[in-house]
Amino acid sequence: MNIELRFSDKEITAWGGMGLMKRMLDHLGFDGALSDCGLPQPGSNRGYRPEQLVLQFMLSVWCGANRFEHGEVTRHDPVLKRLFGFARMANFKAIMRLFGKFTQGLNDSVMDNLYRWLFGKITINGVTLDLDSTVMTRYGTQDGAVRGYNPAKRGRASHHPLMAFVADLRMIANCWLRPGNSSSANNVQAFLANTLHRLGDTRVCLLRADSGFSDSAFLDHLDTHAR
Repeated sequence: MNIELRFSDKEITAWGGMGLMKRMLDHLGFDGALSDCGLPQPGSNRGYRPEQLVLQFMLSVWCGANRFEHGEVTRHDPVLKRLFGFARMANFKAIMRLFGKFTQGLNDSVMDNLYRWLFGKITINGVTLDLDSTVMTRYGTQDGAVRGYNPAKRGRASHHPLMAFVADLRMIANCWLRPGNSSSANNVQAFLANTLHRLGDTRVCLLRADSGFSDSAFLDHLDTHAR
């Protein structure tokens, strides 16, 4: 069998599918949403735009990275650099410095803005909102991981997060990470209010919640504020 070998001076990449992701982001206007969501700005004129750093981080995750250092693989891919229109791509430490600027309040503000932008792009006549409180067992020394109610691993440190899902779209609408010794009903009213804020003008037609939300004060709050 004769095999013809040819050479090309064209740049190639193993992640050609990122072209579709770039087209989707452009169609949604994602760069503009990042510019308007309140990201922390660089302290130097030579600093990278925070929008680029976020996109680089997402790009590396899409290409299989599970550590910041793995972002160096996509950083040195000339096709991806040209595809996303970056004049130069930042070192992974620049991305770490960006995330290091986030406080709890800034994180909440940025994510609220992005969620409202995202749900503003979705046209649906009413959604089903599911609320869930769960226990996540921890084996390290993570912040907020303390001993509390843990039916699966009694005596083990845990977190006790609150989560909200839009069932119709199979999307996460909100998540609050609470210490493991929090009661199930702790801050549930504020959590629901924040979730509805993130949904923007999206109408909730059905609200479902697990037993952790069966608190009389919360149920009275629903009766008063039902819409």
